[in-house]
Amino acid sequence: MNFWRHIAKPIIGLSPMDGVTDASFRFITAKYGPPDLTVTEFVNVEAALYAPHTLIRDFAYSEIERPVIAQIYGHTPELFYKVAHVIGELGFDGLDINMGCPAKTVASKGSGAGLILKPELAQSIIRAAHQGIEDWSAGQTLDDLGLKPALIQGVLDLNRHRTQREFLPWSPTGKTEANSSTPMGRNPEREPPVKAGARVEGARRAIPVSVKTRLGYDDVVVEEWIQTLLEEKPAAITLHGRTLKQQYKGNADWDAIARAVEIAKNSDTLILGNGDLKDMADVYRRVRETKVDGVLIGRAAQGEPWIFRAKEQVKQALRSQGEAMSHAAPVSLAERYRVMLEHCDHFARHTQIHSFVGMRKHLAWYCKGSPGAAELRAQMVRVKDIDEVAERLRAYASSLGTAFVADRPPAWPEAHAPQP
Repeated sequence: MNFWRHIAKPIIGLSPMDGVTDASFRFITAKYGPPDLTVTEFVNVEAALYAPHTLIRDFAYSEIERPVIAQIYGHTPELFYKVAHVIGELGFDGLDINMGCPAKTVASKGSGAGLILKPELAQSIIRAAHQGIEDWSAGQTLDDLGLKPALIQGVLDLNRHRTQREFLPWSPTGKTEANSSTPMGRNPEREPPVKAGARVEGARRAIPVSVKTRLGYDDVVVEEWIQTLLEEKPAAITLHGRTLKQQYKGNADWDAIARAVEIAKNSDTLILGNGDLKDMADVYRRVRETKVDGVLIGRAAQGEPWIFRAKEQVKQALRSQGEAMSHAAPVSLAERYRVMLEHCDHFARHTQIHSFVGMRKHLAWYCKGSPGAAELRAQMVRVKDIDEVAERLRAYASSLGTAFVADRPPAWPEAHAPQP
């Protein structure tokens, strides 16, 4: 099933970001957005096959993220073929191939954006991924491929965790709320709603293969490069509007993205744009100007999972051919505090990362736009656990003339009106 064709255009999804879009970030974004789709951090195909701990950490996801896509990278078609089976077995809705990462450690090995210089290899990788999905959906198993028992067990554990335990609802006390009538402490009445289209455990169906890439390596070669990719009929191509040489400098070239849309217009492949989308007004403008089928939002979602709440306004404005967009309601400090703590709690319990350091950058992003943000941000990049985050927020609220509700646990903040 090609889920891409069942999302109302323009598709407005969460872009994959290395070191950012982990399971907790995606969960919080899905719960408080949600985007039309989410994509995991990219995972090296070799690590996915030979380092089960990497698989367990990076391919964990929650049902509310659906449709959720696993992104992988590498340069060996045979490994893409095998990992496609793993992705199918894990119940993902799609497989995305990263052909756009500009990092030297990736591109210099012929992976990521390095594949722009190797078009024939890029095509072989897409074909291998397609074939792997096709063979898996036809019944081929991980055992048939001779994969290591530790990897197969990791896949089973991930599926069991998601389908039996899921991500337990956050408690303001920081403890799991058990309910003896449901498995593993689940309390369905308090869990976020599951998106339509949730996969049935054990079902096998072919999932779409997509590509995320750039305009070129040193120079813009979008016309030739897009045509090369279209020959392999990916379900979608997401174009970041810069070359590898640019990294993230300068401005994204949306004129080049528009040319890619024109090239692909008679194909069955959707074209999405990515780059320099700061808010939904930018999304509206770029979709209207370039006629892309959708966009993926990256950095603008950092510390702002609420950004996706306005996506339906964008779609409605585009359908009405120019109807003015209304501004989304601002997020209160009380809600921002609460989501920061929920994100911390989720990160501590579900990311398979035993250090709180990785949470600090997220906390710093949440501080954007707050009164005295610089001082609060300086404190957040030094915190060691959720208790310290709550303590810092409590002091911050007090400095603004607001306070936590006294009869609630300290980890569940709400803002009062300033006291006279």
